[in-house]
Amino acid sequence: MGGASQHRDAEFLRLAQAVQPAAPEVTAQLRERLKPIPGGIYEMGARKSTYPADLDSPRRKVKLRPFLMSPFSVTNADYARFVEATGYRTVAEQEGWTFVFHLLLPDPSAWPESPPGLHWWRRVDGACWSAPEGPGTDISGREDHPVTHVAWYDALAYCNWSGLRLPTEAEWERAARGGLAKRKFPWGDEMKPGGEFAMNTFQGEFPMRNTGEDGWIGTAPVDAFRPNGYGMYNMTGNVWEWVADLFGPRPPAGRLPDFDPRGADSGYARVQRGGSYLCHASYCDRYHVHSRTRNDPDSSTGNCGFRVASDIPDGD
Repeated sequence: MGGASQHRDAEFLRLAQAVQPAAPEVTAQLRERLKPIPGGIYEMGARKSTYPADLDSPRRKVKLRPFLMSPFSVTNADYARFVEATGYRTVAEQEGWTFVFHLLLPDPSAWPESPPGLHWWRRVDGACWSAPEGPGTDISGREDHPVTHVAWYDALAYCNWSGLRLPTEAEWERAARGGLAKRKFPWGDEMKPGGEFAMNTFQGEFPMRNTGEDGWIGTAPVDAFRPNGYGMYNMTGNVWEWVADLFGPRPPAGRLPDFDPRGADSGYARVQRGGSYLCHASYCDRYHVHSRTRNDPDSSTGNCGFRVASDIPDGD
């Protein structure tokens, strides 16, 4: 990163870390919503990578302590409560824009600017978590949908207020697997178990036509579809979820399991897990429990959110 970018990111981090914790009764209430995830040893990752640059293979044994995890992504209502209490402004609000998927815009031609090679993403001035499709839009009727257009720094700010934290990548995958081993999805190996949709992804011809056969064109409520064996909802599909870890090469798989791994020791990009409502077999086949991607911590898009976790205090 150049000097200007480093200064900007340092400011985003400072603002996130400056957020003060909520009152003890609020943090206790938020913590009570979490569910226990058992510790133990499991196999993390894929046998073989579809996208080798994702570094999601080979499988390796990981050992974790028990921990607590939110069964849901943080919702628009959750984030609104946080913003009302703190006055926090997200990276998209500070920058004045974020990326919106073109089919969600009433007139995509009004927003012609796209990242190189990604014409389906449009830079929309004024879009943010509370105006997901830009000026004139809001989250009314979507209070129970996952908050989107949040950068990693914005997730960190919420964690500082809530007294919770982002899960590690290893914790996230443990929770996503729901107690199943060597399976593709939180419920097993069939994408549509019993012929029924089990997650919110893209149907049709990506990126020009989404038929919405699963019931949703954009985000779905955080409790849509059935939970997995640990009571976790929408661990695949719906929105990508930030985790705590830096993205980078993993240590070689050893004979002994890694104990509570924390990701790469250095780097800039952060890991995101789970895929989103835009994942499709023809383009982004990343809607599996092992799937991962990376993004810059200041990046925000309309398909990115997060969920929270916590340690289990001694004596609980």
